[in-house]
Amino acid sequence: MDRETFWAIVERARRAAGRETVTAEGADAVARHLVAELSVLSPAAIVSFEQAYDDVTEEGWRWDLWAAAYLMRGGCSDDGFDYFRGWLVAQGRAVWDRAVADPDSLAEAGVDPDDDAVECEAVLSAAGDAYAVATGAGTDAFWGALDAADRAAPPGPAPADPAGEDFDFDDDEQMHARLPRLAAIHRPRE
Repeated sequence: MDRETFWAIVERARRAAGRETVTAEGADAVARHLVAELSVLSPAAIVSFEQAYDDVTEEGWRWDLWAAAYLMRGGCSDDGFDYFRGWLVAQGRAVWDRAVADPDSLAEAGVDPDDDAVECEAVLSAAGDAYAVATGAGTDAFWGALDAADRAAPPGPAPADPAGEDFDFDDDEQMHARLPRLAAIHRPRE
């Protein structure tokens, strides 16, 4: 699946959710509608969507974006960064593209600085859930189909470390220098 098709499906789910998506509840609504959008596709197309999701979120495998998540969430583990990128996908292509190019642009996303729930684990499982709905098979069948598709057209090795320069997320001076707008809004939590 190409990126245009991937983002068109996400945008349809966003429209169907019909609400502000910056909250965790809004992003979860997008995920539910994403399952509905995907479940009417062929099993192969659902697997292809997951491959496109993996490609897109790999673009966001960056230290500076992880730092933004760290500020916005009041800390961010590696799993938390996956959930953050799921939330970011639920915000749509325009927000995603701006955030990957300039993570500090997330200061304009409208996130309540007292709400650290900028995550959406449900987006990560949307394709698997849709596959289960479409086929009647469990998610194990989805992961098997994804593995088979990846073997047929290997995606290439995933980078071991995020792109960009690693730095200390607990260093307020560095965070303010690298993400000045976000750091001004989302102060480190004690």
